[in-house]
Amino acid sequence: MSVEYRPPRALSHPLPAGLRDLLPEETQRRRALARKVLEHFALHAFDLVIPPAFELAEVLEKGLGTLDPGDVLRFVEPESGEVCALRPDMTPQIARMVASRLSGQPAPIRLCYEGTIVRRKQGRARRHRQVPQAGVELYGAPSPRGDEEALRLLASVSRHVGLDSFVIDLGHAAISRSLVDVLPAPLSCDVTDALVHKDGARLDALLSAKESAMVPAKVARAIVALPDLSGGFTGRSGNEVLDEAKALFADTPAAEPLLEVAALWESARRTGFSGSGGPNDDLSEVLRIDLGEVRHFAYYTGVIFHAVAPGPGEPYAAGGRYDDLLCRFGHAMPAVGLALHLDAVAQARSAAGVVEERLPRVLVAMAAGGDAVVRQLRGKGVAAAETGDAGDAMRYAEAHRFTHVVMDTDGDEVRVVGVGGSGVDAVVDGDGVAELVMAAVI
Repeated sequence: MSVEYRPPRALSHPLPAGLRDLLPEETQRRRALARKVLEHFALHAFDLVIPPAFELAEVLEKGLGTLDPGDVLRFVEPESGEVCALRPDMTPQIARMVASRLSGQPAPIRLCYEGTIVRRKQGRARRHRQVPQAGVELYGAPSPRGDEEALRLLASVSRHVGLDSFVIDLGHAAISRSLVDVLPAPLSCDVTDALVHKDGARLDALLSAKESAMVPAKVARAIVALPDLSGGFTGRSGNEVLDEAKALFADTPAAEPLLEVAALWESARRTGFSGSGGPNDDLSEVLRIDLGEVRHFAYYTGVIFHAVAPGPGEPYAAGGRYDDLLCRFGHAMPAVGLALHLDAVAQARSAAGVVEERLPRVLVAMAAGGDAVVRQLRGKGVAAAETGDAGDAMRYAEAHRFTHVVMDTDGDEVRVVGVGGSGVDAVVDGDGVAELVMAAVI
């Protein structure tokens, strides 16, 4: 009987659960995507900020509410003895930053960020703790104008990165919350869990049990209907979903937030929004209604939204309004924001057939004069390196993502060869080889 050999754990150099390395090719793609997103945010006048990788746990708790030990990685800071936590979300960090450092600036304040959060995700992505994000925070822009600006920015940045088949689902944090608040405490927890999973059958069972006898019938009916109040799953138009919800929510606490959603729905779907970034921010064909959405973080107070596209199997972006968040840090100001999950965006781009740009990268394998060619290429902004082993140059170039190889010929000329079937194979004069290589590779 054969036994599969398993190397000792100590020799395999494992990473902590849920963490992973990014090797050069994936790192290059990630950084290129992040730059593309941040450049678009800058075009909309959002200023880049960099929050710290971890915060005092009490600061994060102030922004997020009680932190679930299973969702947050904590440690004790050796010098101060303070309990710290790796950031599970950047929004509270930037709220702290605005309240403590930027509160004197005139509104609106437009900030953007990019970095990795660390948290235990739910569902299929539970094993991944590292979540690379890029997002924006808009402070001092009240609803509905600030909400519409955020929605249009999400649409435009989605198109900017090459997504042409996406939808944005629009809801409101107070709809489910206001209805669940009517329920007694033990029942409200179970109902919230069922809403998170959009489990209509479980909701019906919970609100038909004797424990729910004191729940107003209109509230019970509205809660049970929430998972179906979405145009995305049923094929109904947003107007049809809103009309049904209006009848269901009448004389319940959800009626008022529904009016906010309906008003934003009508406004955002019109073209010609004042201050618009152009046709790329059009929402008329991509906006849907999802009134059953329940958010993990409790700081959301108003409109919430998320974007989905083929490929990732989960939303690639999410955002919403959190007007009370800065109050927790001693400074009242309305706020709305959104975050893109960069790995999910990359998967959506791949599914959409977006071809990643490959910049020239030249390997110079010449017996003499190669160092001068390398310097000239770098001076022109082309990545270049030299190797002394011309015989193995092509294999080396393929392994290290070079696009072209420059090598000697039998005469005074040099040969420029494309790597990976690019079709480039030219013999050029040795004089001014850098310029000739530039012409061959660009």
